[in-house]
Amino acid sequence: MISGLHLVTDERLARDRLLAVVGAAVTAGTAVVQVRAKHATARELTETVAVVSAVVSGRALVLVNDRVDVALAARHGGARVDGVHLGQEDLDPVAARALLGPDATVGWTAHAPDHLRAAHALAPGTVDYLGVGLIRPTTSKPDGPAVLGVEGFGAFARAAALPCIAIGGVRLEDVPGVMAAGAAGVAVVSAVSEAADPGQTAARFVAAIAGAR
Repeated sequence: MISGLHLVTDERLARDRLLAVVGAAVTAGTAVVQVRAKHATARELTETVAVVSAVVSGRALVLVNDRVDVALAARHGGARVDGVHLGQEDLDPVAARALLGPDATVGWTAHAPDHLRAAHALAPGTVDYLGVGLIRPTTSKPDGPAVLGVEGFGAFARAAALPCIAIGGVRLEDVPGVMAAGAAGVAVVSAVSEAADPGQTAARFVAAIAGAR
């Protein structure tokens, strides 16, 4: 289930800290863990996905950011990997769906009108959800797209035929607004990863999402 809280991992964290954050967030009710490491090698990322999957232990979906090859490699090694989240410059979602199978979860980043048109042109079932943002400027993705804000997100979500996950600098106080604007959930990086108590912070996000539905 893709609705709810999505935790996107922060590659700036040491391995032990990353796994502690993931474990605490999943225990708190996080629905999706997206493993993202833009600067890791394929082998390094495959190893990270495997250990994250072991910590999650089936309690949430595990997605790999950008790398279909890594998702397949981790699966081949025995890890439970539920799918991928793809950017606009990554492998075509049609190819990703063919490689990962009909039961995989495939997300796609979208933040511009042409992205929405491309998503609507896909056959049903190719993509499961859209990651839409930025809601606020974010230090985890300083080269990201222009800030949409809650209002811009809402306009995008209303025009989309797929569930939309709000991403990009989302704060706890933003949750009621983005959910009212049509979000199926929110994705966070530093809001949980940099928190003094990641589990408690994740639980607050989970409760806020549930309360706004």
